[in-house]
Amino acid sequence: MKTTTSTSQTNYSNPVSKFYCNIFGHQYDVSKLVTKHVKEYTCKCCKKQLTTNGNGHLTELTPTFQEINSILEYIHTRRKTRLKQKMYSTTAA
Repeated sequence: MKTTTSTSQTNYSNPVSKFYCNIFGHQYDVSKLVTKHVKEYTCKCCKKQLTTNGNGHLTELTPTFQEINSILEYIHTRRKTRLKQKMYSTTAA
């Protein structure tokens, strides 16, 4: 009897999508905005993930880069909220 798997697992091993990307190239879509300059991208066909490195070039999204991006996003959001609070306190006074 054949068992079914989720669609996310089948996309990684689907040879048709890999073949399409090998011939026509990847179709990257922004999947996450970490900061204004750092983004994470995912290919629509083969689900390959990339991110922007320190030089501004695209590199494969490894667990190390995932950790770096999560910490960078945390620092960025804290800084934005702190600046907003500072702006509101100076405006109200």
